[in-house]
Amino acid sequence: MKILQLHSDFIEYELIKKEVGDAEEAEEKKARYENLVVLFVSVEKRDNDHVSEKAVNEIKKSLNNLRVSKLLIYPYAHLSSDLAPPKQALEILKTLEDLARKAGLEVHRSPFGWNKSFNVKVKGHPLAEQSKSIEADVEGEQMPEALQAEGKMRSTWHILDPDGTLTPVKKYDLKGNPNLEKLVSYETAKSRDVHQTPPHVDLMRRLALADYESGSDPGNLRFYPKGRLIKSLLEHFITQKVVEYGGMEVETPIMYDYHHPSLADYLNRFPARQYTISSDEKDLFLRFSACFGQFLMAHDAQFSYRQTPLRLYELTRYSFRREKSGELAGLRRLRAFTMPDCHALCSDMKQAKEEFITRFKLSIEVLSGIGLNRDDYVMAIRFTSDFYKANREFINSLVKKLGRP
Repeated sequence: MKILQLHSDFIEYELIKKEVGDAEEAEEKKARYENLVVLFVSVEKRDNDHVSEKAVNEIKKSLNNLRVSKLLIYPYAHLSSDLAPPKQALEILKTLEDLARKAGLEVHRSPFGWNKSFNVKVKGHPLAEQSKSIEADVEGEQMPEALQAEGKMRSTWHILDPDGTLTPVKKYDLKGNPNLEKLVSYETAKSRDVHQTPPHVDLMRRLALADYESGSDPGNLRFYPKGRLIKSLLEHFITQKVVEYGGMEVETPIMYDYHHPSLADYLNRFPARQYTISSDEKDLFLRFSACFGQFLMAHDAQFSYRQTPLRLYELTRYSFRREKSGELAGLRRLRAFTMPDCHALCSDMKQAKEEFITRFKLSIEVLSGIGLNRDDYVMAIRFTSDFYKANREFINSLVKKLGRP
């Protein structure tokens, strides 16, 4: 289901003529609604009642943010090239209308199957225009235990100052630190849904760097020559830095056995959606990082503690994650992406901490090398509470090296 959502001062429309045999009968040929959200909706072949439920949940959240409860559902076939048959589309639209009404919204729907003329005046604020793509769940999709449990997990959020002071986020004054405030807002949010198109999407198209590929799954970009050149230069620079640091470059498969005993355990510890495919009698998944290949390679290798830290590195082109459609946002959040992935196998916790600090400095060097200084970024680190309690001095030293909360 594709939706164009417009927060509007008004919309008025007039029915001109029926376009399909399944068009609804309509007594009133003209209508006008004021101070509402208009949903231009294209129903697609794979849509079902569950898609309508997902759509209403997203719309309800959005309308709460806008402080609006009035809604017009406007059938609009021009947002998709994969439209459902008219009879199916009408049933889905009726379900969408019914669910929205049950959710406490004041709902109106323009008649289905008509050619209409309309006027709409959209409000002039950043959230007034939004697009949504709601997808049907893939039948038989395998869902890791970690992903199923993700919604139940509870995190506590604090700000750690360079002097070691730990303050709960809600009690910390973030004024004067806008980048940290943005990071806090993003990390603590329950939703990753994108409510407005990031400015870089227009920029990447206008400069002919990258764009969406309509012939692929959403979240898979195509890079034009200039974009590919920039991406390649970054890949070479980062690989050079990791090799200088001691990383040994390897190459591993992009797909793995879903039921491999080692991998199944790891999958169920990491909350990510995978693309899955079948081959012969195996269920396979496309990797979302290079962890699987590097760990299996290390498992089959022979080495001594004298050779640690053993640093394995791969620039994964590509890694895959089936992010939710509403979370996709240009270059910021994708379903297929390039990621430099390096694992250092250490002999003990002392060496692991030393390696972490080395890698921490390397990260700052890389950011500096591509033109970012310390005013351009902020940091977040996630620990279990037990680890934090046992290693406060180590963690404080990282924040002190950064020199900012």
